[in-house]
Amino acid sequence: MRHHDHCCPILELRQYTLHPGERDVLIDIFDREFVESQEAVGMCMVGQFRDQDDPDRFVWIRGFQDMASRARALAAFYGGPVWKAHSKEANATMVDSSNVLLLRPTDPRSGFSLQDAIRPPVGASAPPSSLVVATLYYRATPVDDEFVQFFDRNVRPAMAETAAPPVARLQSEAAENTFPALPVRTGENVFAWFSSFTGPDHFRDHTRRLARSTRWNQEVLPELLTRLSAVPQQLRLAPTARSLLR
Repeated sequence: MRHHDHCCPILELRQYTLHPGERDVLIDIFDREFVESQEAVGMCMVGQFRDQDDPDRFVWIRGFQDMASRARALAAFYGGPVWKAHSKEANATMVDSSNVLLLRPTDPRSGFSLQDAIRPPVGASAPPSSLVVATLYYRATPVDDEFVQFFDRNVRPAMAETAAPPVARLQSEAAENTFPALPVRTGENVFAWFSSFTGPDHFRDHTRRLARSTRWNQEVLPELLTRLSAVPQQLRLAPTARSLLR
């Protein structure tokens, strides 16, 4: 899978709860051992992150060409020598690894565009100063064209005006899990969009500008909330040293 494609037709957003103090241990193993080895069997490693609001949470995203190739790639990796060699050490850092959303782009060009992304080599240890923010909208009914159009017509311009244009727009993939050994969350209707910031100051400036936006607070946000079944969830994600998305 080429990195310059809009990645990917199928994606996993994986949120792991770790034992206290173990996140950097897992990141060291992951960035060293689990990036190229997963891509070698057909996955695209989009990004690895520290959750800035939870010191014991590790978040990562990987992509696949379709559900059938997902099954083959996962079987090859988890049945292969790299996972066998390092799984015990990696699993020892984890409390829970089942918080996984299966997603797909809302249209062929709304996935992650990675054409200019360069992953630092194995051994890189200095993380970038940038920040990736994922916003999750939960709905009582599946994401449909009307909701996507509402987002593109109202939410997307408001975010662009406050220096946070979406870099990807995704929605729940309802297909049956083709690799049951790894559970995914089911029965949920999620719209997820991502934005990228040069750093915390850039993000704070965005939030201040959004708070001052009359149109956002009096028109767009109230209308958005009528379309949601829960309060939006926001993940502030700091890329690891070798994250492609940054």
